Amino acid sequence: MGLKWGDIDLARGRLEVKRALQQQQGKGLVFVEPKSKSSRRAVTLGEVAVSALGKHEQQQRLQREMLGPEWQDSDLVFTTETGRPYSPEAVNWQFTNAFRRAGLPRIRVHDLRHTAASLLLAQGIHPKVVQEMLGHSTITLTLSTYSHVLPSLHRDAAKAMDSLFGNDVSRRDRGLD
Repeated sequence: MGLKWGDIDLARGRLEVKRALQQQQGKGLVFVEPKSKSSRRAVTLGEVAVSALGKHEQQQRLQREMLGPEWQDSDLVFTTETGRPYSPEAVNWQFTNAFRRAGLPRIRVHDLRHTAASLLLAQGIHPKVVQEMLGHSTITLTLSTYSHVLPSLHRDAAKAMDSLFGNDVSRRDRGLD
């Protein structure tokens, strides 16, 4: 929620994670430093993300022009209809309601991060790349968190070995006859 348009380079397809937006008791919404040094990172965006962000930027620009001086310019990517930052509670509420309306099981916004990491690992993306995308401090953290994906990766590795060395082993050679 702390992502600003200045952190995004749509032409290069990259964004930089530089800050977070946090609700603090007695202070309201406050920009804070990311949790760790590795949490401050650059993320390469796919074409789908670049396109979606480009459309979102256009819609936000139109909203800003329509509201004129009522728009609160914060340079934030994700804002209310008047340019104000969303509170984490509001984001979670909207997310939960969208899933409920779609008839999907309830998940947390943070679960999307886990889903993305699991899907990337299952697609064979190197764990080091996933670690850097997530901002984990060590690859050990990434691998231990997403170890449930590893059995399928082991099967894929075995199939790759078969492919390298030929998989024309007869049933008799495998002891199946």
